[in-house]
Amino acid sequence: MPSITKLLPLILTAAVGGAQAQQSSTLDKVKQTGSITIGYRESSIPFSYLGDGTKPIGFGWEICGKIVEQVKKATGRADLQVASQAVTSQNRIPLIQNGTVDIECGSTTNNVERAKHVAFSINYFYTGTRFLVKADAPINSLADLKGKKVVSTTGTSNVMVLRKLTREQGVAFELGAAKDHAEGALLVQSGRADAFGMDDILLYGLRASAPNPAELRIVGDAIQVEPYAIVLRKDDPAFKKLVDDTLVALIRSGEFEALYKKWFMSPIPPRGINLNAPMSKELRDNLKTLSDKPAA
Repeated sequence: MPSITKLLPLILTAAVGGAQAQQSSTLDKVKQTGSITIGYRESSIPFSYLGDGTKPIGFGWEICGKIVEQVKKATGRADLQVASQAVTSQNRIPLIQNGTVDIECGSTTNNVERAKHVAFSINYFYTGTRFLVKADAPINSLADLKGKKVVSTTGTSNVMVLRKLTREQGVAFELGAAKDHAEGALLVQSGRADAFGMDDILLYGLRASAPNPAELRIVGDAIQVEPYAIVLRKDDPAFKKLVDDTLVALIRSGEFEALYKKWFMSPIPPRGINLNAPMSKELRDNLKTLSDKPAA
C-alpha cells in the first residue's frame, strides 16, 4: 500500500480539480460543450407543458428561448445545440445541481429553503395555493375541507403550506400525494380525492385543458402568495446576470407583457381556451422593482 505521504499530492490534486469543476460557470460549460439543456414541466400550463404531446411550449419555455439567444451571443456559439429535459417537482432541483439541466423556466417557487441549493432569477410570476374541486362539490372555502381527502403534488411547496394549515388553523383533512399536477386533477375528476391543492394559475390551466372544464371549479382564498422564478445553479454570478439582464430587457421593451398576454389572456394550445388571468398586483409591482426576493 502506498504511503500517505505519496498519496497526499494525488488527493490534493483531485480535490482541487473537483473544486474547479464545481466552480466552472454555466457559460464556460456551454461554450466548451456546444450545448445547453433546458428543463421543462409536462403539465405546468401555461408555463411549460406538452402542447401537442411531444414538444414543450409555454410562457416560461419561450422566456428560456430568449435566454438561449443571449447565451449564444455571450459564448460566440451560434451553432449552440438546445436539448430539453422533462423534470418533475421532485427532481428539478437535483438535476440543476448535478448539471444535467442548466436552466429551468417552469413553475418553481422561489423560496428560502430552495435558495440554499440553487439560485433564482428575478421573480416572473406570483401565485397562491387554492383548490380544484368538482363543480357540484359542497366545497367553497378552506373550512369545507374538514374531513375531506385533499391531494397535492409531491415535492412542491404547496404540500408544506397545506401541512402548516392543518396545524395552525385546525382544519383536519387527509393529505395525499399526486406524482404530478395532471394526476392531481385526475384524482379529483375521478372522485378519488375531494380537492387538489396547488398554485391557482396551474389550476386554471388544468381546468382549461380538462375534457369538460365546466365540471370543475377553483375555490378558496389564495393562501401564502409566492413568486415563481427561473432556476439555475448557485454561485454562478455571470450566468445569473445574463438571465436577469435578459428578463429586464424583455420587461423594459414591453415584450414580457406581450408574452404574458399571449399565454394568460389569449387562447392557448392545445384546445384554444383562454385562461383570462390578468397580471396580479404583486407581478406588476415586481416589473418595476425587479426583485428576486424569495418567499419565506
